[in-house]
Amino acid sequence: MRSQHRTANVDRIKADSVSFASVLQIGDSDQVRAFTRALAVQREAEVFFDNEGNFNAYSMFSEAIPLLPVTESFQSRTHNLNPFIKVGNIDILGVSSSSIVHLGNSRHISMEARVKHIRQLLPHGEQNGEPKHMDVNKEP
Repeated sequence: MRSQHRTANVDRIKADSVSFASVLQIGDSDQVRAFTRALAVQREAEVFFDNEGNFNAYSMFSEAIPLLPVTESFQSRTHNLNPFIKVGNIDILGVSSSSIVHLGNSRHISMEARVKHIRQLLPHGEQNGEPKHMDVNKEP
């Protein structure tokens, strides 16, 4: 089924940040695909290792995402009385990590973001020092 085309008329759009495989789309698209993966490490001590950043050390970056099968029949018909999408003003603080802001029609959209948040805290009582042992590639 082909979607109807409409013209997007936008007076003003302000986006402070669009990052990490994100999309700001004005107008129609057939297919939008985005993929992001990130390691977000927060540490109390400023310690850096050469072997950091290996996505293979974390199974969450390679596991398949189960998609539920569609078992019901579905029919849809859309009739847009107005061939224009009229937008006055949009203010966006940020679009990040495989997200989309879309003014228009799309047939297929696939967005995926995998982010591993890691907090590495110093042992109780230790301040401004290097932790005794930190295995950065070990999955909890």
